[in-house]
Amino acid sequence: MKADTIVGLQCHFCDAMIPVKPFRYTCPDCDNNLDFIYDYERIQNSWSKNGLKQNPDPSIWRYLPLLPVSKAPGNTSLRVGGTPLVNFPKIADKYLLASFQIKDDSRNPSGSLKDRASELGIRHAKEQGKTTLVAASTGNAGSSLAALAAHHGVKSVIFAPASAPIAKLTQIRQHGARLVPVEANYDRAFDLALEWAIKHDHYSRNTGINPVLSEGKKTVALEIAEQSAWQVPEHIFVPVGDGCIISGVYKGFADLLALGWIQKLPRLHAVQAEGSAAIVNSLNHNSEILAVEAKTVADSISVDFPRDGLKARRAIKKSSGSGITVSDTAILEAQKELSRTTGIFAEPAAAAAYAGFLKAARDDLIKAGEKVVVLMTGNGLKDIIAAQSGLGKIESVKADLSEIEDYLKNQ
Repeated sequence: MKADTIVGLQCHFCDAMIPVKPFRYTCPDCDNNLDFIYDYERIQNSWSKNGLKQNPDPSIWRYLPLLPVSKAPGNTSLRVGGTPLVNFPKIADKYLLASFQIKDDSRNPSGSLKDRASELGIRHAKEQGKTTLVAASTGNAGSSLAALAAHHGVKSVIFAPASAPIAKLTQIRQHGARLVPVEANYDRAFDLALEWAIKHDHYSRNTGINPVLSEGKKTVALEIAEQSAWQVPEHIFVPVGDGCIISGVYKGFADLLALGWIQKLPRLHAVQAEGSAAIVNSLNHNSEILAVEAKTVADSISVDFPRDGLKARRAIKKSSGSGITVSDTAILEAQKELSRTTGIFAEPAAAAAYAGFLKAARDDLIKAGEKVVVLMTGNGLKDIIAAQSGLGKIESVKADLSEIEDYLKNQ
């Protein structure tokens, strides 16, 4: 642990400061979630934008001074991070924007943004002397941990709802992880995974409580800022389930603001499915976060009670962002439109962010001349069944040119 650049961990709820060692997942005083707090002045004295520019490593490890581990895994690492920020001028022109970009994290090794958290979590676990990591997942976090655990030579145990997309469950098993497909929802899987990790003294990679994972996810914000020449966009649309991604994105920009590397925070917009909108509901009613009975085609953001919900709300409010809900129909339509206009095949949860942008544009939430980034968090091949439901059944055609002519006329 870099004791020289990390001040400690701070509870976002009661503000208590916790020492780095021994490492804790949550606040010992109130059991709420923690944030790593850095000595920004010390970091400024040894790290600069120009020094970062000279670093040839495109992965998340180029940001090591702002990560809570002592060293990077070196050349033994798969490339996690360094994903493209892609411009789409036609979409920008259509909505009178200065720019419209997609941060395509579906290009990470396992096909999702969750690799950022898994990569850092595995490194942190090793520094804690742990060789087995346990996670609850609707699919992406599990497949991410399974893939990177296999690469880094550690063991993984994944608790996932048995109803998770078969592609994701297959990916977990393919990488040799111990898969526990529980007959329950994600929230119950979360509790079981945490209980198992504590009982067996394993490392918990549970999204929503382990502050290291948020630090991994924040690297997507660091990349957006660097790829934008430190001139951050006005709006970023983020798909939200547990709340860990948007809280990580906020943390990344907040760190850069504290360093003086950016001049403002982008507005962070939390996009949730209508059937899984605990965080947005709480914003709309100015009330505490209450559990819902989550039901949505977007399995990756299907959560009854968001474990990182309070930090997600903080991210939205501190950045002057908003909460947006979209229907499953809108998600599948956005998924289709996204594929046909950009060439990016996004899973439903990732497409939800684009659906949120479209809704915000219709509601005049975005002004002409502003810059927009949509965070694309996962590859569409992870849930083919959902995509097929929006396309209809594939009908065969006889191997005859005249039959094919008639067939194509009806496409």
